Amino acid sequence: MPMTRTRRRFLTMMALAGTAGILPPVRARADEPALETSSVRLLKIPIICFAPLDVCQELLRAEGFTDIQYVDAAPTSAAIAAGFAENKFDFATHVTPAYVSFVDAGVPVTIVAGVHAGCYELFASKGIRNVRDLKGKRIGTTAATDLIEMMAAYVGLDPKKDLTILSDPEAKPLDQYMQGKLDAYMATPPEPQLLHARGFGEVIVRTAVDRPWSEYFCCTLAGHRDYVTKHPVATKRVIRAMLKAADLCASAPEQSARRLVDGGFTKDYEYALQTLKDNPYGHWRDYDAEDTIRFYALRLHELGIIKKTPQKIIADGADLRQFNELKRELKA
Repeated sequence: MPMTRTRRRFLTMMALAGTAGILPPVRARADEPALETSSVRLLKIPIICFAPLDVCQELLRAEGFTDIQYVDAAPTSAAIAAGFAENKFDFATHVTPAYVSFVDAGVPVTIVAGVHAGCYELFASKGIRNVRDLKGKRIGTTAATDLIEMMAAYVGLDPKKDLTILSDPEAKPLDQYMQGKLDAYMATPPEPQLLHARGFGEVIVRTAVDRPWSEYFCCTLAGHRDYVTKHPVATKRVIRAMLKAADLCASAPEQSARRLVDGGFTKDYEYALQTLKDNPYGHWRDYDAEDTIRFYALRLHELGIIKKTPQKIIADGADLRQFNELKRELKA
């Protein structure tokens, strides 16, 4: 029975990809060199907005991969950095500012592609209309301290002096915000969907639509430096599968959300579906990945969070040639 379900899921996703025009004929890749390896290990964490990485398994098989593993890790930057440092996985999706910090710290990662823009929403209590109004306030988050500080500095606040940021998971900052003990909360999926469902509708920043954050990739794909260097053909095919998966999340959100639940990436179908509908997965062609890295690296450098210059971050930790090739190859 498990084999039957797996085969049915594979055929369903392939049919959806074909219908959406996402899966090109094999002959389109006939001139490409053979895969250096048919194995790839992907990070698995329960963050819904990383959906393309989670639903790309069948697309990877179509690219020739036969050994596809998902490796569990805690949903924290520290755990992801440690996983790369210990070579536990080959590719992971994560927020761009975190990857910039990884490169600055010497973690062996190479940013290879942009995935999507916008997944954060900054909720605030009544009377707080914009980021400037956060001066002297208490803000909670579990995954976006750097982003809060960047937003504050962008409007002229000193995040170290003007804000109190509660990010310790043990303190349950989301619960504290819902109990009225915090003035604002920076939410990442499925938290925005939860807050909206419970009537917390005061959003002062939504990175999917509010500039300048909406003009850059929120999340990017990075590979372990050794894998990217040794396996350029496999890397390109991983990127291609990811981009097709992003298109699939946009064109078939219901089926993609079901895949997330069936694959054990999340338990809540409705929150997964709403996340896929809220985030601009189908617009990865519209953004410049190098500009994204430069933008976030500049913000982090100005805050003193990283030491390397933006250009040094790009030189040391990004290889976007194949991504840019695929943007031309996979035109809408």
